[in-house]
Amino acid sequence: MATEEKLPDVKVRKDSKRPHSDRPEKKSGRGYGVYVTVLVGVLAGLLGFVIGTRAQNVSVTKLDYSSLNDVYNALSAKFDGNLDKQKLLVGAAKGMVDAAGDTYTEYMTAEEYNDLEGELSGSFSGIGVEIGPNKDGVLSIINTLDGSPAQKAGLKAGDLIEKVDDKDATKWTTSQAAVAIRGDKGTNVKITVVRDGEEKTYTVTRDTISNPSVKWEIKDNIGYMRISDFGEDTAELAEKAANEFKSKNVKGVILDLRDNTGGYVDAAKAVSSLWLDEGTVITTERSNKGVIDTVRATGDSPLKGVPTVVLINGATASASEITAGALRDNAGAKLVGTKSFGKGLVQEVVDLRNGDKLKVTVAKWYTPSGVNINKSGLKPDTEVKMTTEEYNSGNDTQRNKAVEIIDNE
Repeated sequence: MATEEKLPDVKVRKDSKRPHSDRPEKKSGRGYGVYVTVLVGVLAGLLGFVIGTRAQNVSVTKLDYSSLNDVYNALSAKFDGNLDKQKLLVGAAKGMVDAAGDTYTEYMTAEEYNDLEGELSGSFSGIGVEIGPNKDGVLSIINTLDGSPAQKAGLKAGDLIEKVDDKDATKWTTSQAAVAIRGDKGTNVKITVVRDGEEKTYTVTRDTISNPSVKWEIKDNIGYMRISDFGEDTAELAEKAANEFKSKNVKGVILDLRDNTGGYVDAAKAVSSLWLDEGTVITTERSNKGVIDTVRATGDSPLKGVPTVVLINGATASASEITAGALRDNAGAKLVGTKSFGKGLVQEVVDLRNGDKLKVTVAKWYTPSGVNINKSGLKPDTEVKMTTEEYNSGNDTQRNKAVEIIDNE
């Protein structure tokens, strides 16, 4: 399957002929994700990643493992305790991948991968947070779901994750943290965070979370579509929303991608196709070998020509940025809010013989106008900053500006 991610990490796209089926089912994949969502367990994020279904035949140059053998022999001879050979092998593999120095390239055990794979189904067990590295590379809470156990307990976006159940998490990968935070419904997890320089500890009870990725409404003849992540249900729900907007002849559409850190690329393609003619370029993938893939719209565009504003912010990443860029370049959509995250890399997930996975950066993705936004992000056409207090009080200044723009069309 192919992939994308919810701040430097993980979500999944697959190269299936079924445009609305994005579940990572087979071997390797491509993706565009960023964070991992820990919904009672963790909803991955992956700021999303997408995984394809093509098997990968990996050919590598042989290495001299003598130094590694020397370390193992010395450890085996001198260590006062029992050694788990399998754990040592996994540790060596993780160390090798970490040494590549790429945030998005990661070795995942089968357990870690399976946990993340189930995060985009729309229903899971966890605490309802999205986690991943922040701009400084520090493991953080990127977002909390409305009404989630995490939000009720007091965890907030921007909290730096320091400990999970009293274990130091400061050097963990997103996947490691996700596995530690996940658990069965009704069990507790203790999370210690740093907020504004102050350490705070919260005990959160895990629960089952049902979170449809798309919600919509029509207000004052303007269609409002909120997509929280590009998951398994996104294509179907977004199409229902678009058809309702069309049947009611709305004068404009607001597509809210704020805090959406990515997901399945096929889902992003399906959403973009609601506005675009068949064959229109949504994004291209390029490596040092040139263009390696082009994602195109599938047609049947019920919202073609409808004035559209896309809401973005600093946690809009990966597949969300692909969609926002495609609609801006091809459909004249206006971007409102603050600069997006800037995740313009493509990952591929490769099956390993022991059942584990290697998620590795293989290319960069480009907007239809030929821009790679990695690290730089998408700049809004109209910048509107909004405080948490304004949003929580019901004063959504960014959505208000979008309404104003559509009214003036």
